[in-house]
Amino acid sequence: MLTKRQNMLECIKGGNPDRYVNQYEAMGLIVPSLLTDKSKFASDGYIVDAWGCYQCSVPGQPGLFPMHDDAHRVIKDITEWRDQVKIPGDISSAEIWEPLAAQAEAIDRNEQFVTIGVIPGIFERLHHLCEITEALVNLYEEPEDMKDLIKEVVDWELRIAEQAVKWIKPDCLFHHDDWGTKISTFMSIDMFEEFLLEPYKQVYGYYKDHGVELIVHHSDSFGETLVPYMIDMGIDVWQGTLRETNDIPKLIQQYGDKITFMGAIETAYIDKPDWTPEEVRAEVEAAIAAVGSKTSFIPCLTSGLNISGYPGVYDAVSEIIDEMSKRDFA
Repeated sequence: MLTKRQNMLECIKGGNPDRYVNQYEAMGLIVPSLLTDKSKFASDGYIVDAWGCYQCSVPGQPGLFPMHDDAHRVIKDITEWRDQVKIPGDISSAEIWEPLAAQAEAIDRNEQFVTIGVIPGIFERLHHLCEITEALVNLYEEPEDMKDLIKEVVDWELRIAEQAVKWIKPDCLFHHDDWGTKISTFMSIDMFEEFLLEPYKQVYGYYKDHGVELIVHHSDSFGETLVPYMIDMGIDVWQGTLRETNDIPKLIQQYGDKITFMGAIETAYIDKPDWTPEEVRAEVEAAIAAVGSKTSFIPCLTSGLNISGYPGVYDAVSEIIDEMSKRDFA
């Protein structure tokens, strides 16, 4: 029987996996929260991240959401961003990284990829600072200011990468950056190429040049028009591939020798307060049947972590994927 790590490599390289890669099982995730102030989270329900962005919890909703009211938005005028943005400080201290290195040391690298998680990504950082509509408008109206801001975000990402490589020595990078809605990308492919292609090639190239074997990028959205750019950036696995609006079988046929698609199990339909085992089973079975591939495909909730928003959903999905493996790899 292959280890989880070996099985994932067989899957993404078009080899001979002996079962479905079960969600995030092959990734030993370490997600640092660098220079983040969490002191108000328990009492007031918000954190302030390294860039000064306020993120709040919303009752009944999983995850945190940026606060963009006038009192909390960081960038109110993109032409004045240099005066409004707090560039994060030094992150090289042993105090930050020694606990993370200990987490990495505890992971069996024969069984799993030691995986550094970076959240949010470049575009998400822009709209956390600006608010998403303003960020998109700014790309049109003030492109040079946005490009200068992107350079600062890339510098931050490279500082993280430098320390991660030094302390954690990751085998894999798991990187968030949502690039679209359920039905469309946030920007045209020409604009995506202009603003995001080279910055991502720089960041992902650094990791690859320093021994990181796999780049896993999360974007739970429509994104099939961006797949050629993902490949150019060095992405090995697109995690979050929605089944409903991306033609995953066609994508595997066209690009499966270069990139793997991880997702297809629609989080929006089953990760909810009143979920039932029957609904979860139906969705997992439908996803695996619709994709119909044992390589270049990893069945997974489309959401971007190895947890679910509501207790029990992630584990229920994993159990059914294991059942499907026994059936399909018998």
